[in-house]
This record gives sequence, C-alpha cells and structure tokens, in this order.
Amino acid sequence: MKMIRNSGIASLLTALFLILVMAGSKTSMANESLEIAVFAGGCFWCTEHDFDQVEGVISTTSGYIGGHKIDPTYQEISAGGTGHTEAVRIVFDRTRISYEKLLDIFWRSIDPTVKNRQFCDRGNQYRSGIFYQTDQQKKLALASKEKLERTKPFKASIVTEITEGSEFYPAEKYHQDFHEKNPIRYKLYRFSCGRDQRLEALWGNFQQLSGG
Repeated sequence: MKMIRNSGIASLLTALFLILVMAGSKTSMANESLEIAVFAGGCFWCTEHDFDQVEGVISTTSGYIGGHKIDPTYQEISAGGTGHTEAVRIVFDRTRISYEKLLDIFWRSIDPTVKNRQFCDRGNQYRSGIFYQTDQQKKLALASKEKLERTKPFKASIVTEITEGSEFYPAEKYHQDFHEKNPIRYKLYRFSCGRDQRLEALWGNFQQLSGG
C-alpha cells in the first residue's frame, strides 16, 4: 500500500513538473517574440493613441528620450534645454507585426518634413525621430527612409532623425493612456492642433493605402 501511494505521488510530481516545464517553455517562446521600438512623433498622447490601435502591439508607454538630463520631468522638458523629445516605447509581438510595418505606420503618422516641431507643437522636445534598439532596427529604419524618399507623395525632404536609442524615461502617470483617461480633452487637442488635417494634406490616399 505504501509503495502504491509513493508511486502515485511520484507520478503526480512528474506530471506537475512537465506542466511547469511546458508553461515555462511557452513563456520563453512568448518573450522571445517580443521586441521594443521607440518612436518620437510630436505629442506623445497622439503617438501612443495611434499605436494602441495597431494589431500586434502589446503595450505603449509615453516618455522622454534623446536628452542629457537624468530622470527629467515634463515641466523641465517643456521649458527646453534637456535635449529630450517626447516619445513612445512600444512593445510588439514580431509574430503578429514586423518592425518594418511599424516603421511604415510611423512615417505616415507624422510630418517628416519639419525640424524641431510637429503640427502645432514647436521646440526640439517635439522633434520626430526613430530611436533604434539594435543594429537590425537601424538597418531597417535607414532602408525605410531611403525607400520613402523615392516614393513619397510630397517634394520636401525628410528630416526625421534616426538615432541609436538612449535611456528612455517613462512620463508621469497622468500622461499614460491620456486618450483613454481624457477622451474629450484629447480629441479637442488633436483637432485644434491640426494633426489629422496636416496628415491628410501631406499623405492623402498614400497614408490610407499604407495602413497609417
């Protein structure tokens, strides 16, 4: 009777071990398919909103990148002088969407023809940029810019920076998911800033066909 009990316990433990191994394997596979992209497209409320709508994007975080001050605040960045720009860190699943597709969407969600501003917001804290995380991302970002220069529906040059990603600082809590927490204020800001109007004028059907 004791042998049967011990055998049953051993079988149970073996089964539990196999379940944990399988679960760990699935978690590992899931983690391996995740990647980070960082884009600056002017007001991070809008950039975050645009990428929250994309299938395959797991999470978005508004924040600051590209500056020299450690742990800057929104007030410091708004005043200028820290070198940071408003940006969004995107965690995405490569099995559901590629980095190339995210680049395609990014270009068509900004005005890449202006320096140190986006739409109604002016200052280097609103400059547009791609902050690559790996050498492969750098290669893909440069290739996408070269392709866009050949196919763009406008004459102006593209001045959006492509820079190696530096320390990313998440913005204050009240900035996160602003479009969900304050939908009326967000929509009013976006409309009054002329973002969608400018995108339509700049990209037209090119934007729609590209999925931007």
